[in-house]
Amino acid sequence: MMALLSSSAATQPIRRHFDRRRLSSPVHLYRRLILPYPKPNPSCSATWRELGALPFPCAPQIRPSLEVAGFAGASLAAFRFCQQETLALDAASLAVKECESNDELLAAVRLRVRTFYDEFDQSSGDQDQRRHLEEREFEALKDRIDGKRIGFKRVSCINATLPLSPLLGHADGLCSACTFSQNGEDRVVVATLDINQCLKLADELTGKRPEALGAGLMRAYLSNVCVAKELQRNGLGFAIVSKSKAVARRWGINDLYVHVAVDNEAALKLYGKSGFVYENEEPAWQARFLGRPRRFLLWADLSQIELVV
Repeated sequence: MMALLSSSAATQPIRRHFDRRRLSSPVHLYRRLILPYPKPNPSCSATWRELGALPFPCAPQIRPSLEVAGFAGASLAAFRFCQQETLALDAASLAVKECESNDELLAAVRLRVRTFYDEFDQSSGDQDQRRHLEEREFEALKDRIDGKRIGFKRVSCINATLPLSPLLGHADGLCSACTFSQNGEDRVVVATLDINQCLKLADELTGKRPEALGAGLMRAYLSNVCVAKELQRNGLGFAIVSKSKAVARRWGINDLYVHVAVDNEAALKLYGKSGFVYENEEPAWQARFLGRPRRFLLWADLSQIELVV
């Protein structure tokens, strides 16, 4: 059964069958199991010697160890070596702010479905299933933002948007799915996340801070963090995480958390750059039970961030 996007800070990867006879190939495992990384560029060709020689930066403050199915270094380096080309970002027209309308919220949900679920094709049955998933997640997110879900004190959706323009001409799928109108201008949601003020998120590790008795609701969690694949490596992830930290401070939150798959090196680098450090990790048995990669729980101290009213 497909999991709701709202249940987790990271994507719930679809279980896929793979040939056990090919387990000896790290590249095969990388391509089939490590999600939600962008797919390798088919035109890329590199020897294992070239891949092994590539730098493999690792944020030590958030990674006590790195063992991804016994083949971490070279295969994750292959991801950076063979990544897809991306569009240039028009930073002057970028807006990063809290969601202001239902149309914008729906566009953000469509970006999440487009990013987290890649098994849909153009058949009518798959498109119906996609629309149903979008509608279900939209209603769930809207209820959380409106304060109708028990356990959530406050929830906000933060989006990075760009005006619809010829600069996005090579991203037809993104523009057709994630466009909304604002003050007579068509804009495209290119990155999105939720910030949730709550005790915990469903099926996720609970943060330990703040430690005062009864202070559980004085923490917040990021969830559903994603950037359009066409515009990755343009600083959009850092921009929306930075905005979420400012929103959390405005709410009076000093302790911000995010869950991230242990093999999502790109996300780990982003959160390390954003000031998050390792606090805890999911037991292997729990990850197996939930059918997903194991997760780290990362924490950021916001108390030193200047409060902007």
